[in-house]
This record gives sequence, C-alpha cells and structure tokens, in this order.
Amino acid sequence: MREASLHRVTGETDIRVELRLDGRGEGRIETGLPFLDHMLAQLVRHGRLDLTLTCRGDLAVDDHHTVEDCALALGAALDRALGERRGIARFGTAYAPLDEALARVVVDLSGRPWAEVTLGLARESLGGVAAENFAHFFHSLATAARMALHVDVLRGRNDHHRIEAAFKALALALREAVRATGEETVPSTKGVL
Repeated sequence: MREASLHRVTGETDIRVELRLDGRGEGRIETGLPFLDHMLAQLVRHGRLDLTLTCRGDLAVDDHHTVEDCALALGAALDRALGERRGIARFGTAYAPLDEALARVVVDLSGRPWAEVTLGLARESLGGVAAENFAHFFHSLATAARMALHVDVLRGRNDHHRIEAAFKALALALREAVRATGEETVPSTKGVL
C-alpha cells in the first residue's frame, strides 16, 4: 500500500497526517487556517489523494509555524508513502488555470530537494495567511518530500486565483509523478532515488 501516517509534535504545532497516494480525492483537513484548508482540499481532490491532516498550531503568534509545519508533515508523509520510489513515473508537469490565472508546476521525485517558486502575489495576506508563507509552504514541502519542485504562476490579477491555480497544478503534477508504472525498477540511472 502506498500510504503513510505520522504524528509531528513541536513546541509550536501538533500535527497528525494520514496520506494515501492511490486515493479517491477525499480529505479531512483542519489546520486552524480555513484558507490553507481550502488550498489543501484542492491538492487532495485534483491529485486524487486521500488525506487526513489535523493541526493544532500557535496561531496566537501568527500563521507561519502552522503553514510551515503542515508542509513539512505532508512532505514527510509523501516521502514515506513513496518508499524506495520503485515503479513510479517520477516526473510530473501540469498547467492549471483558474479564470484569468494560469499556473505551471513541474515535479521531479528525485530524492533531491529543491524549490523554485514564483507566485507574483500583490496582497500581503489571503484569508489570514501571510502571502510570503505560500512560497514557504512549497519550499518546505519540497524539502521534506525530497523532490525538485518548480511553481510558476504565469499570469493572473486575483491573488486567490493565483494561489489556487498553483495548488491545482501541483496536484495534477504530483498525480502524474507518483503514478505507478507497473515496473519494478527505480526510475534513475543511479539505481536509487
């Protein structure tokens, strides 16, 4: 089974994650930040993942630790669910529009973490989440999942649309990259990822 569960506790957050890669796009997400819940719901639905993610964070301080730690926990669960990464497609590329906004995401489940993120947001916050923390989410996710991740919002006037298009494109790219190919080999000339 390509799934993983974890419990991550720090002095700032308490997070439980259950992830199934071969899901039906169903999720129960409670981060304390409804806008982040909405974005993670896009990832789940369009990535056809099953995800339960609950977080109790220090939101009285601000949203940073909750956003960062949810990304780290989700990335760690993704890494565990992939195991040795045998028999996966490895690469995924997707474009997703949302009205006037258009996002492109490219994923390589290479085992080497890297993120390049260009969101072009104009507002300082969206739904109680600091705009800068969305880029930080993608960086943290890439680090914990051990993947190369390129997120580029190519156009859009509405910041909500820009972020949502980015999460939808990530969902589609991940869905493609985690796809089981039926092969038993690791998709690398090195033999390991």
